[in-house]
Parts: sequence; C-alpha cells; structure tokens
Amino acid sequence: MTDVSLIDRLLDVIEHDIVPKTAEGVAHGNKLFGAAILRKGDRSLVLAETNNEIENPLWHGEVHCLKRFYEMPKAERVDTRDALFVATHEPCSLCLSAITWTGFDNFYYLFSHEDSRDSFAIPHDLKILKEVFTLDPGGYNAENAYWKSSSIRRLVRGLPEAERERLEARIGKISARYDELSDTYQASKGDNDIPLN
Repeated sequence: MTDVSLIDRLLDVIEHDIVPKTAEGVAHGNKLFGAAILRKGDRSLVLAETNNEIENPLWHGEVHCLKRFYEMPKAERVDTRDALFVATHEPCSLCLSAITWTGFDNFYYLFSHEDSRDSFAIPHDLKILKEVFTLDPGGYNAENAYWKSSSIRRLVRGLPEAERERLEARIGKISARYDELSDTYQASKGDNDIPLN
C-alpha cells in the first residue's frame, strides 16, 4: 500500500525547499535539477540543493546535494541508511553512481528521463545510457542490492481515484513551475559554458 502522506511530504519538499533554490540556480544559468535528503523517521529535511554546473559540470542536482551534505558537520548529518533521497528528475548515470557510493538504500524522483528529454529539452541522460553504457531507456535496475528507486508519478497512479486526482493536480502545478524554469534555462543556456547544456 502506497503511503499517501509520504508522497505529500516528497511533493512538499520539491515545491517548497528545492524549487526556490532551483529558481535561483536557473537565474544564474544552471539546469533545473535538484535534490534533497530527509530523515526516514520523521521525514524532516536535512538538506535541499540544486544543480550548480556553472561552477563545476559534475555538480548535478543530486551530486551537488551530496557534496553539500558531506560538507556539513558530521553531527548534523544523518546516516544515509536512515535517510530518504529525493530527486526532482530521474538520476542520470553519474548521479545513480553517487547515490550508490554514498550508501542510500532508496531514492524517489518526480520527472523521468523521458520527461527530461521531451519536456525539458535535456536529452543527455538517455543519450549517455545508450552511447556509453549501451542501455535502453530505463536500462538500469530500479531495484537492486544497493537501493530501490521509486517514481513518484508511478506511485500516485496506483492510488484510489480521489487521492490520485488530488496528487496529480499537485504534480500538475509543480510541473507548470518546472516548465517556466525550463523556458528560462533554454533561453539563456547559450550564455553558459556547461559542456552538455
């Protein structure tokens, strides 16, 4: 049974913690990907971050979040086994590896690789999976010995109608905000020096 309160909390974090940071990042020329870390026990926010590729092309939303996480004093960090990892977009191969190497046993994401390609005109995740790893779209094990990944949209589709419709409406509003951020990024990306912009 899908935990509706968890989905609401994940959407809260995306909408209220990640999106504001992402809007600021996009205004400076970064892509629109972000991530957050929450405590499993009470679902409180540990850290939210966004893409910072204008500083370093490796600082994807998830990797930059992990970088900032490990810059925190150890006493303020949660053990990654006791944390939830939230990504706005399905992690690319770099970010999948970073999540794995840092010991998370889960991650949740809102937008798929196909959404990144089709809705946000950022096709690199799927191209790299195909060209470098010779994998078809979605060609990684969504559940494996290290972690289990969950598409928030897929979780919502499995809910009873009333909850599904309510959450789909929330996702629609968040998606509209990401469409705006995408338009801003696409209009300005010619001015940045991100290798795969």
